[in-house]
Amino acid sequence: MLVSRMVLFLVMQGLIALVLRAGGIPDAWSESSRWWMHAVLGANLVSIALLVWLLRREGGRLADLLRFDRRTFWKDLAWSVAGFLLAGPIASLPMSALGTVLLGSYDRAIAMLFRPLPMWAILLGFLFPITIAFAELPTYFGYVMPRLEKQLRSGWLAWAIASLFLSLQHATLPLILDGRFVLWRALM
Repeated sequence: MLVSRMVLFLVMQGLIALVLRAGGIPDAWSESSRWWMHAVLGANLVSIALLVWLLRREGGRLADLLRFDRRTFWKDLAWSVAGFLLAGPIASLPMSALGTVLLGSYDRAIAMLFRPLPMWAILLGFLFPITIAFAELPTYFGYVMPRLEKQLRSGWLAWAIASLFLSLQHATLPLILDGRFVLWRALM
């Protein structure tokens, strides 16, 4: 499960490229990168199915990973809002700087990531943030991290490995065959 999302992103982008190629698009892989939100949507759906399947085999449920404690809801919410307010600027500054250093400008990096799509595709793409809530963090921190912690006997090391792979998965999202872009996505 640690590498499953990276693999799923590649598989889904590959499936999109095959459909585009069958439709007569000559550079189907490059063209498939513009449909990355849809690759994520497909990967999220498969990730959720994998989590459900694995948890059932272990006698658990996906709902067990998503449970929250009602007694600490307001405190957790306050910490989450504070974390997002702090994390936003902390995350965006290096992302901009890295885009400029690696790709010549942040605008070029964003233009490579976000390319035009038909309106229906943009609207369908809005489903990916909904599904990601049930796939991404539950995979890395709800499923993988506790199992790594048992194997490694270190919560911090398990957290660091899960966090590293959470970050690295973005290198394949979308996979544009440009080393600088891949590095930007992995580090951002």
